[in-house]
Amino acid sequence: MKGLVVVLALLLAAALGSVRGELELRRLRDQAPPGSRPHSVTITEFGAVGDGKTLNTVPFQNAVFYVRSFADKGGAQLYVPKGRWLTGSFNLTSHLTLYLEKGAVIIGSKESSQWPIVEPLPSYGQGLDLPGPRHRSLINGYNLTDVVITGNNGVIDGQGSVWWQWLRSHKLNHSRPHLVEFLHSEEIVISNLTFLNSPAWSIHPVYCSNVTVHNVTIESSLDAPRTDGIVPDSCSNLCIEDSTVSVSHDAISLKSGWDKYGISFGRPTSDIHINRVNLLSSSGAALAFGSEMSGGISDIHVNHLRIRDSYKGISFKTSPGRGGYIKQVAISDVQMENVHVGIEFTGNCSSHPDASFDPSALPVINQITLKNLIGTNISVAGVLSGIDGSPFTAICLSHLNFSMAADSASWSCSKVAGYSEMVFPEPCTELRDPSSSSSICFSLSRYSATAIA
Repeated sequence: MKGLVVVLALLLAAALGSVRGELELRRLRDQAPPGSRPHSVTITEFGAVGDGKTLNTVPFQNAVFYVRSFADKGGAQLYVPKGRWLTGSFNLTSHLTLYLEKGAVIIGSKESSQWPIVEPLPSYGQGLDLPGPRHRSLINGYNLTDVVITGNNGVIDGQGSVWWQWLRSHKLNHSRPHLVEFLHSEEIVISNLTFLNSPAWSIHPVYCSNVTVHNVTIESSLDAPRTDGIVPDSCSNLCIEDSTVSVSHDAISLKSGWDKYGISFGRPTSDIHINRVNLLSSSGAALAFGSEMSGGISDIHVNHLRIRDSYKGISFKTSPGRGGYIKQVAISDVQMENVHVGIEFTGNCSSHPDASFDPSALPVINQITLKNLIGTNISVAGVLSGIDGSPFTAICLSHLNFSMAADSASWSCSKVAGYSEMVFPEPCTELRDPSSSSSICFSLSRYSATAIA
């Protein structure tokens, strides 16, 4: 009898512990994020197991399918509690908040079969690594409205090393996937999360509008092949702020399609605001424009960058065959430290999706203003190289001071023209044309007035 009492007591304690655990889980779920959605479900309600081993692709898919029923009722939150949640690719739905609690890690499967094959983007014509289709990203949204991916500094880890090995060893059958990708979507918020080890790019909004990326951390191995951080691609009205990106290739890269495919698709990247970000790129550029820019890039405003330990600081990249334009760009208040090339303009990015590109489709680079740049331990101040028949014009430098590394070079310029004031080391003659004035520069007078105020 005594043994039976002990057993019953243990069973009762276990049941009470389970109830307390469920109540605590509900309490945390209902608190996060405050006031966001009128309805909330937890991923464990759909059979998910956060042990880092159980594959949870189906639970994530089922959970998203279930919360679709709340779309006309204010939407719903899908709550991911502490744990390691292994999954393959899954799609989101409109009017959804995906919330990762502190200690929650969504882990991408290392099995390529868990990342379905989809058609290449119409503005690219093929995948980035290989001709033909590509792998779908880990978390996807297509033609959605009002989606939030956020948390209490939860983590999304793509476990990209296996993809990097396949790329290096030429064992990829299709182009690598990204971590998060939205297509044809609007009113998107991504915030308060850490993104690790993407197979390719970490955050890729494409053909989207009204997008905010706020307070995110993005990291990948600094020797990973061509891993980018945030890539706004044929997007409008997008804001990136208060974030840190440390990757091997371009940390933030603005794009708008590749050669004839981007020209034909014809959707530019415009009205982009980037503020208060810390960037590191071991082999690419901290802030890059292009080289896939065939739909056009314009009306870009960047303020308060911190760039360190990078191969290139700010890079504008294009090539004959791209067409399109990069224009009306204002970059202000930048600090660089330990950067090999501070500023790059190049018209010689010769990669093309196929051999049928039109070399007479020349891009236009015009009205680029860089103001209030300070650099320490810079190896090369700037390399600016335009295109025969389409020189880069109205490149304006104002109040730039680079402290150069020992045995360093300063400026190299060809097929460019512009204006400079208060620049050290003294720029090349192409940027010191006495017939030029600040009137040719995009937004320079307004930024000067703001700085004085």
